[in-house]
Amino acid sequence: MLRRLADALAAVVVLGVFWLPPTLEHQGWRLAAGLSLAALVGAAMLTRERLPAVLVGGVGVATLVAAALGLTDDFMLAAAWCLYPLAVRRATSARRLVVGLIVTLLLVSVTVGFPDDARQAAQWAILSVVAPGVAWLLGTAVGRQLDAARDAARAATRLEVAREVHDVVGHALGLLSAQAGVARSLPDATDADLREALAEIEQRARHTLTEVQELVGTLRAADPDESDDVALAPQLHELVARTRAAGVQVDERVSLDEPVRDATALVVFRIVQESLANAVRHAPGAPCTVVVESVGTDVRVQVRDHGPGARQRGPGVGRAEGAGVGPGFGLTGMRERAHLVGGTVQWGNHPEGGFEVNALLPARARGEVSTSG
Repeated sequence: MLRRLADALAAVVVLGVFWLPPTLEHQGWRLAAGLSLAALVGAAMLTRERLPAVLVGGVGVATLVAAALGLTDDFMLAAAWCLYPLAVRRATSARRLVVGLIVTLLLVSVTVGFPDDARQAAQWAILSVVAPGVAWLLGTAVGRQLDAARDAARAATRLEVAREVHDVVGHALGLLSAQAGVARSLPDATDADLREALAEIEQRARHTLTEVQELVGTLRAADPDESDDVALAPQLHELVARTRAAGVQVDERVSLDEPVRDATALVVFRIVQESLANAVRHAPGAPCTVVVESVGTDVRVQVRDHGPGARQRGPGVGRAEGAGVGPGFGLTGMRERAHLVGGTVQWGNHPEGGFEVNALLPARARGEVSTSG
């Protein structure tokens, strides 16, 4: 709406100041030609987003013809206005049109010599070169900024996809590894026992595939800023149940007094998921404790494994040691996720042994009031 209003205002100013006064000084066919050319130029300015290359060329030719007949004082302002959106797109045709207009203006100014006064002709030629040039430079600069913003958005999307895939697949692979290790270590396993273990592993792999497919659909369709309340507790119960099914002892306590917005709920879920995956990976067989509870208007998350001894790492460092397998992007991802919703995450060795992750996240956006109760 604002763009159309700006186009209309620019057309009124250009036609009213630079086209109509010189045209109305004539009569007969010159008057008709001037009004026709002015109408064409005005229509092009109002529809400059459509076929801009064609419109710029057409407006440039119309302006040259009208100037040669003494029907306009426009020094390519209308052409420059139509050139801007083409330059924003950084199309190579924009540069060619600018060069073509400049060369044509110089040739016409030399051969035809309009207006009659030499100084005025030189001024007209210079201004007619400057106007499209400025439009092209401004449009190109804006186009670069838009390209940079799009690149940043694509990079943010790729990072979000990487986090989600890491959390979903990493957790699932940890559970599969634990299940396979349990099956392999059974001392008196029968064929039926092994088949049952393999069936559980197959079921887990199918569930993970479904999760990845749902994840892709969510990333394509969902708005990351939506604030609808999410039933977080049932999702955490299901996550803990899957972990227990893999042979991990998990003590769970979920107590939420306030509904949790989508963005925070996703972060809570991923922190618990990644923490349990790390416990399975780095402290196999150790019992774990999961606490998710409301603290005022925040959600506190605490996940601890009770593995023997301390991990070889300090608090708040971005990678879990122990297994020494791969760079631990999960903990760094936790911190980034928490920061995006205005929360904090800390992790480190527990004084009584094992490893602990603590997070404090706002249940709702800052300034948002819960409608529950």
